[in-house]
Amino acid sequence: MAFVPHAGERAVQVRAGESDMAARVARGITREIPAPAAAFLAGQPMIVVAARDDDGAVWCSLLTGAPGFARAADERTVEVDASPSPGDPLATVLGRTGTPVGLLAIEPATRRRMRVNGRTRARVARAGVAGVDRSGAAGPAVPGLIVGTEEVYANCPKYISRRSVVGVHPDRTGSGAPAMGHALTGEDRAQVASADAFFVASTHADTGADASHRGGRPGFVTVHDDRTLSFPDYTGNALFMTLGNLASDPHVGLLFPDWRTGDLLFVSGTAAIDWSPERAAAHPGAQRVVDVRVERTVRLPGASPLRWGPPELSRFDP
Repeated sequence: MAFVPHAGERAVQVRAGESDMAARVARGITREIPAPAAAFLAGQPMIVVAARDDDGAVWCSLLTGAPGFARAADERTVEVDASPSPGDPLATVLGRTGTPVGLLAIEPATRRRMRVNGRTRARVARAGVAGVDRSGAAGPAVPGLIVGTEEVYANCPKYISRRSVVGVHPDRTGSGAPAMGHALTGEDRAQVASADAFFVASTHADTGADASHRGGRPGFVTVHDDRTLSFPDYTGNALFMTLGNLASDPHVGLLFPDWRTGDLLFVSGTAAIDWSPERAAAHPGAQRVVDVRVERTVRLPGASPLRWGPPELSRFDP
């Protein structure tokens, strides 16, 4: 079945003058997982996940494991043998059947990435043996999730900083208790302002959730105050899945990883797209600017066990 953009995506494509390009790129979107994508997914030690919590807030999270923990069970099914860290805002929803989720598998060392959007299926154990029941029959829960795929596609390597794993911390529970708030702390603001990458979650009532990557030179995200930040939107694949979702539903989730320490900063709020040429001109290479109003924050110290080396910035960064 051919990919059909929803009304929000079409509106942004038209306003950006990218409808023709979007139509060509959309031909590469399928419901099935191609063999090269399956091989790529199986080699990754982390995936990014987008979803809504029970209160309707949108969040972006991170799941990790030894390569193979996320894999294609068949052409329409992704299995993930991992659960969110304690305190993760998506900890209570990812294991439920029927939850719309967006997955992003990204390999910074090679600047490769792929996206999978779909819905969770039941994962249960029968007769004391761990297994999968795709019918949704009742049974004791098994950690992890299964996703039935609706959209599968690759992205270009633009704006991804090259970095490699240099160590794995044995205890992913972190080095401190979760810190929750409704505004950015001084530590949060410093982490955001120095970031060369973050991940963004968005949703649409009809098509579900989507997880994406944003990258640039350190400082490309502007922190205006403890409740407001903004980031430039550069030239991409013309599909505008993130901006199209935000044009229909402004709720957004951002995830800022500290690649060196494993700290994760989760931000949930609302976003607005500023199309004014004046705002874009203040950010070299930007086509638009996205403003985010912070509503909730969560900081999980050391939640990711992965420790990464210094980045090699993308040559595409303005």
